[in-house]
Amino acid sequence: MSSPSPDALLGPADVRELAAALGVRPTKQRGQNFVIDANTVRRIVRTAEVRPDDVVVEVGPGLGSLTLALLEVADRVTAVEIDDVLAGALPATIAARMPERADRFALVHTDAMHVAELPGPPPTALVANLPYNVAVPVLLHMLETFPSIERTLVMVQSEVADRLAATPGSKVYGVPSVKANWYADVKRAGAIGRNVFWPAPNVDSGLVALTRRAEPLKTTASRREVFAVIDAAFAQRRKTLRAALAGWAGSSAAAEAALVGAGVSPQARGEALTVEEFARIAEHKADHNAEHKADPKKEDPKKEDREPGQQ
Repeated sequence: MSSPSPDALLGPADVRELAAALGVRPTKQRGQNFVIDANTVRRIVRTAEVRPDDVVVEVGPGLGSLTLALLEVADRVTAVEIDDVLAGALPATIAARMPERADRFALVHTDAMHVAELPGPPPTALVANLPYNVAVPVLLHMLETFPSIERTLVMVQSEVADRLAATPGSKVYGVPSVKANWYADVKRAGAIGRNVFWPAPNVDSGLVALTRRAEPLKTTASRREVFAVIDAAFAQRRKTLRAALAGWAGSSAAAEAALVGAGVSPQARGEALTVEEFARIAEHKADHNAEHKADPKKEDPKKEDREPGQQ
């Protein structure tokens, strides 16, 4: 592999010149903050442990700062960009600044929330500076859609990074924490200052590293069923699980039965549970429903005491 020239990456002046030439003004609506520091993007690539045989997918490449740093190391990079102007300009930027790697780059012009397939070999890594307003749904969608992604490193708002990496019992442990843990082991992987962005955001940024589970979580419940429990548990996080899961289970009694069956206290709250425990609750709702279908009398015990023909 031939080495890219040392000045191939974008600096502050390069980013502003590119933006001016394209008439691009970063918008809050799309959470656009462009990285203008070459050392930062190289640090991200190092922290992501990108290897020469990796096929990397990047979401929201913007003007190409991180894309170029990824191309220095990875075998291939596929960027997913929703913005018409940025998507139109990126291939030319890659060709101009890193011509020897241009054939290793592919662009998918679409909303990352809707991407269902990517060109070329399956991606092995996801590395991205995710737009803050859609970071969690995009991350979860990519992990679900592309099971070949083994390692992920995303830069997100620091508060979101804390939530993703939180463990049970933490004040910020919630839906993002549990759902991310369904797919991967999650940890904080560093902080990023505001001055490496243009425009500088009003919030700090953090890096989150996710390593996909070697084996999927062992459960007979589907992902959709487990995620439904998680959503219900945290929709009313101040309530006990017996109360919070009543709507999901059909009644407080059915919620209690599923919880007891799963070995979880009905008085516990969602923030105390692991993803494995949520999966067990989902399994026991299914078991409870199956029992009632098999023996309809259980749905209304009073029917057993009635004489034939009674209403």
